[in-house]
Amino acid sequence: MRLSVSVFTLAIGAGVIPQAFAWGAVGHEVVATIAEMHLHPSVMPKLCVILDKPSDCFLAPVATWADTIRRVAKYRWTAPLHYIGAVGDYPSSVCAFPGTKGWEGRTHINVLNSIRNTTNVLQEYEQLRKAGAEDVEGYVQDALKFLIHFMGDMHMPLHLTGRNRGGNSDKVCFDGRSTNLHSLWDGLLIAQRLRTLPSNYTEPLPISEVEYYLRDTIYDPYIRRLVWEGLLGKWEDEIDSWLDCPSPESFREEPTSAWQRILSRMKGTSSSGDGGLGVDDANLCPYNWAKPIHQLNCEIVFPKALDELRYNQISPVDPEHQGHVCDESHIDEYDASFALQARKCNYFELDTPEYSGVIKDEWIIEKLLTQGGVRLAAVLNWVFADVEDGVQPRFVRL
Repeated sequence: MRLSVSVFTLAIGAGVIPQAFAWGAVGHEVVATIAEMHLHPSVMPKLCVILDKPSDCFLAPVATWADTIRRVAKYRWTAPLHYIGAVGDYPSSVCAFPGTKGWEGRTHINVLNSIRNTTNVLQEYEQLRKAGAEDVEGYVQDALKFLIHFMGDMHMPLHLTGRNRGGNSDKVCFDGRSTNLHSLWDGLLIAQRLRTLPSNYTEPLPISEVEYYLRDTIYDPYIRRLVWEGLLGKWEDEIDSWLDCPSPESFREEPTSAWQRILSRMKGTSSSGDGGLGVDDANLCPYNWAKPIHQLNCEIVFPKALDELRYNQISPVDPEHQGHVCDESHIDEYDASFALQARKCNYFELDTPEYSGVIKDEWIIEKLLTQGGVRLAAVLNWVFADVEDGVQPRFVRL
C-alpha cells in the first residue's frame, strides 16, 4: 500500500520564496535531543524506520536538515515555511500576532501551518501503517525532519516577526563586535552559555535516559544543566502547562456563513482562537504555544533604544538572502568568525547586564529550547505512541 502525495503537496506546496532559517545547529540539536529523552518507548523505533536508520538512530543529526537543503532546487519552495509575521507587527513599539490585516505572505505558508501540515502527514502515514502499509515514501521522511526542525523554529522569537527580516537587518554590537539581532539570538547567546557553563556538568548525570541520548558533543554539558536545573528543578511543576491547548469551544467562533469563513481565512482575520490559521486543536496548538514566544520580541528581544535615531541603522539586504536568514554554522564556527571582527562597533551594545544579563539570569534561551523539546516529544507521542489502557501517552517524565 502506498501513501498519496496529495496531502503533503496541497498542504505545504509553494513557489520559490526567499530563504529562512532559525536557531543555529546547536539550538536545533538541543531541542531534538531533549525531545528524544521524553518519547514513549514505542515511538523511537517507528521514527527510526521512517528515517531509515536501523542502528545509531538519533533525532539530533537530522534536526538541521531543513536548513542544509536550502540551496537545493527542489526544496527552495520551503523557505517561507520557517517563519511567520503579522502585518503591522513592529516590536517593541507594535506587538501584533496577528495584525488587524492578518498575516504577511501567502495564506497558510508559514511555520505554524507547517507544524500542523507535517503532523497531518505523519498521522496519515501512521494510520496506513497500522492498516498494513509497509512502504515509507520519501515525503514522509521529509515531513518528520521538517517537523523536528519547525518545532525548533517556532521557539525562536525572531521567526515570529517580520520586522527587518526577523532582526537580520538590525545591526547591533555584542562584546564590542558588530553583528545583527538575528545572529545574536541564533547562536551568539548560546555560544556564550557554552563558554560559561559550570564544570561539573562535564560529568554524566545519574539518569540513564539522559545520558543515552548524549553523543559526546560540545553541548552535552549544556543539556545536562537544562535537565538537572530546569526540567528537574525550576520548571518541574510547570511542564504540564507547556502542553496546554485551549478548549475545543474556542475554535468554534467562526462566522456562520461558509463564504464568510472562507474570506476570513483568506485574509487571516478569522475570529477563531488560532489567529485564523486553522492550526490549533485540543492536542496540538502551535499558534497558542507561539503567542507568548512572540511577546518576547516586545518584552526583551527588541530593546526600545534600538529605535533611537543614533542606533537605527539598517544593514543593506543581500539580494540572494532576502527574508529571514539564519546561519546554520556550529558554535565553534560562530566564535571563529566573530573573533575576527574589529573591536570597534558603533551600533547598540547588547552584551550588558540590562540585556544579555537579563536573558541569562531569567534562563530565557534555556526555557525556549527546553519547551521546544518537550512539545516536539508530545506531538510525536501523540502521533506514534501505542495506546496504554485506553490512554494516549503525550509526555514521558524523566
